[in-house]
Amino acid sequence: MKRFDPRVRLPGFITSLYKGAVWRFSETEQTVYLTFDDGPIPEITPWVLDLLRNEEIRGTFFCVGENVMKYPEVYQRILNEGHSVGNHTFSHCQGLKTNDQEYFSDIERAAGYVDSDLFRPPHGWMRFSQYLYLKNQFRIMMWDVISCDYDARMSPEKVFSNITEFVRSGSIITFHDSIKAKRNLTETLLPAIRWMKDNGYQFEAIPYKKVRSA
Repeated sequence: MKRFDPRVRLPGFITSLYKGAVWRFSETEQTVYLTFDDGPIPEITPWVLDLLRNEEIRGTFFCVGENVMKYPEVYQRILNEGHSVGNHTFSHCQGLKTNDQEYFSDIERAAGYVDSDLFRPPHGWMRFSQYLYLKNQFRIMMWDVISCDYDARMSPEKVFSNITEFVRSGSIITFHDSIKAKRNLTETLLPAIRWMKDNGYQFEAIPYKKVRSA
């Protein structure tokens, strides 16, 4: 296991700035948490769901509200198959490039489609003022290992090694059910899962709560 690669695991002095966010779960059990950002879309999310079902794994999908609006049947399948969901904004806007009120409005709009107390900022960044506000509204879920599957310059072999070299007990692992990640995701997700199983890891979804009243 490597100790540092800022593309895959952020250094502690950065993660410590967001002390209320969750970067990793308990180290005491050899459990990891697969997460998928930017869907749901029909081109790749059903493939992920098929694979997780075959491997008897529950994951967590951080959903873009606009995609849920467009493809409600794919989103409903995520719920029906027992996976967790989280808010990933409505339009996948980046907090550093968006003023606070626009950012909060975009997240609120997404909440009309994704009923969850979990939130993950697109691109993993947001202004500190946004963080301070949102941590009182959501459980902010970050990551311990990011696969970098979205990077077209990165080979599937490198994406696989990002997982196998950095995973540890309690890791929150980020993949993407998106078009730009499709090649790397489809070539590495199953081998990475099989490797982790062979090395004693178990898989759980991140628990979440619905926040809208019935």
